[in-house]
Amino acid sequence: MKLDLKTRFWIETVIASITGFLFLLTLVWRDWIEKVFGWDPDHHNGSIEWLIVAVLLVVTLTFGRLAWSSRRRLATT
Repeated sequence: MKLDLKTRFWIETVIASITGFLFLLTLVWRDWIEKVFGWDPDHHNGSIEWLIVAVLLVVTLTFGRLAWSSRRRLATT
């Protein structure tokens, strides 16, 4: 099933917004994952949190770019 351009734009925008929020939250308060989920794979080392920050940044930028592209295509149609 092919999504229409407007629906695709909104899905990309929501994903970019959520991951952007999680990126900022993890950047400012790295222990939130351990507090919320009770999961501490690196034993307060912080290395996993930095990996999560990097992944969230890449996902945010990717979906932001996709949303921007979809928005431009919507404007031309």
